[in-house]
Amino acid sequence: MSEIIKVGIADINTVSPPDTIRTTGLGSCVGVIIYDQTKKIAGLAHVMLPDSSLSKAPTLNEGKYADTAIQTLYKILVKKGADLKALKAKIAGGAQMFQFTSGNEMMRIGPRNVESVKKQLLSLGIPLVSSDVGGSSGRTIEFDPYNSSLTIKTVNAGIKVI
Repeated sequence: MSEIIKVGIADINTVSPPDTIRTTGLGSCVGVIIYDQTKKIAGLAHVMLPDSSLSKAPTLNEGKYADTAIQTLYKILVKKGADLKALKAKIAGGAQMFQFTSGNEMMRIGPRNVESVKKQLLSLGIPLVSSDVGGSSGRTIEFDPYNSSLTIKTVNAGIKVI
């Protein structure tokens, strides 16, 4: 029996076949999948904000920020036996959920999350093989580590697989 491993907002988890991994409610948040295709192991981080330096909390939730979530997920996958040279990534989300007339950079959370995620992946040498980002609609994503397919359900736009 296969299970769907659910990842909440600002959360991180891993999966291997026959299970799949899913997160819902990706608006301005970015779902980051890092996986090793040959070892069939994958992880998902549901990133809320671009940078942990924005945190005012006494204890840092590593899954919440692009810089800490991707580093943490990377370390977890390595501990589980993933081959560093084989790691690849897919991302989805980063929508601009609300239109702001001010043009204030701080309000561009979705696009800033996407930029930060890409920067983190680059710093770790993990190639981004496909993405479905931007727009103004929320998404639900589900990754299958067996065939490395990412199914994206976008509000008002149907389903696609990348």
